[in-house]
Amino acid sequence: MINLKLNNSIEMPILGLGVYKITDKKELENAVRFAIEAGYRKFDTAQFYNNEKELGEAIRKTGIKREEVFITTKIWNTKQGYNSTRKSFEESLEKLNMDYVDLLLIHWPGQNKDRYLDTYRALENICQSKKAKSIGLSNFEIKHLKDIFAHCNIAPTVNQIERHPNLARNELVNFCKKHNMVVEAWSPLGRGKLFDNEVIIDIAKKYNKTPAQIILRWNIESGISVIPKSVNKNRIEENIDVFDFNLDKNDIERINSLENGDRIGSDPLVFDF
Repeated sequence: MINLKLNNSIEMPILGLGVYKITDKKELENAVRFAIEAGYRKFDTAQFYNNEKELGEAIRKTGIKREEVFITTKIWNTKQGYNSTRKSFEESLEKLNMDYVDLLLIHWPGQNKDRYLDTYRALENICQSKKAKSIGLSNFEIKHLKDIFAHCNIAPTVNQIERHPNLARNELVNFCKKHNMVVEAWSPLGRGKLFDNEVIIDIAKKYNKTPAQIILRWNIESGISVIPKSVNKNRIEENIDVFDFNLDKNDIERINSLENGDRIGSDPLVFDF
C-alpha cells in the first residue's frame, strides 16, 4: 500500500473502502472484514451515510488496533454552522465509539459562503482539540477553496471530489496540488459506466488486469487517493490489487481522452441546501 503524506505530515493510505449506502449491519461487517483481510486500512464514511455506528462496530470486530486504521467522516449539510457542526461531530464520535477520527470533511460547500466558513472554523476547533487529526473538504470547487484559504488558520489537507475518466477535473486537481492538498476521488470507478468501454477493455487486456483495476491505477498514478465502494469479497480484493504494475504514458493519455464532463453527482457550483 502507498501512503500519501498530508500537509500536516500525517500519512494517509492512497486507497480505502467507501461505505456509501451500506446500511445493512451484517453486509457492512462482512465488507470491513474482507477489506481488512485484503490489506485495506482506510475507511470512508459520513453522517449522511447513516452507518457510522455500524462501521465502528465492524472495525472493532476485526480485532485490528484503532491506530492501525484511518477513519474519515463528513459533516452533513443540515448540520453545518459552527455550533451545529461541533455538536454533530460529537454525535459522530459517539456512534463510531472512537476518541478521534483521522480525517473530518465538510461534505458539500453549498452556495452560502458564511455558512461553510463557519463550519470550517468549527473543524479547526475540533482539530485543535485533537479529536480530528486532519481536516479537509469535499466537493469544494476553486472558488470555494479560495474562500477557505483566505480565512483559514489550519490549511485543509484533502479535497474529496467526484473524479473518474469521464470527469478528470484537471484544473481543480492542479489547484489543489498547488495548494498542497491531496485530492481524493469519490466514485473513482464512475459506478462501472466505463467497464465496457473499448479503450478501457483494450488496456485491461494488455496488462492482464480488470477494467476497475486500470481505472483505479489511472487515478493512483496521478497521486489521487481512491475510495472505491463494494461489499463483494472478490471486488474488494480486486480493487486493492493495483500496486504491481504501471501504466504506459500512452495508455494514460488514451484514458485521459475519455473525458466528456459526465457527472454522477451534483455540480457543486450550483448545488445548494
